[in-house]
Amino acid sequence: MSSFTLKELGEGQFRLEGDMNFDTAERILRDSEAPFEQFTRIEVDLSGVEDADSAGLALLLEWITWANHTVREIRFTDIPERILAIAKTTEVDPLLYRGERWSGFIESTTEPVAG
Repeated sequence: MSSFTLKELGEGQFRLEGDMNFDTAERILRDSEAPFEQFTRIEVDLSGVEDADSAGLALLLEWITWANHTVREIRFTDIPERILAIAKTTEVDPLLYRGERWSGFIESTTEPVAG
């Protein structure tokens, strides 16, 4: 069984070490929920990831979706090359940076109609 460690470094900074793959992605997501909830800005250092696959990419996209839905910012450093290659091939690489800055709700640009 693959293993991983999600280390909390303080002030919303985390480091993921080990495997980020089909065997671990669901467990990583579950283990990240409580610590991530405490912060509005989160940074995850992925330089310690040794094995990654498309499930690892799905995990990053899930974190980004969660951050956007809960009005948080999330960014990743040292994304593994394999994940970047999969993201580029599937044309989702721009999404990896969507969680870095929450831009708020889109406001209507039309004027209210006078009644």
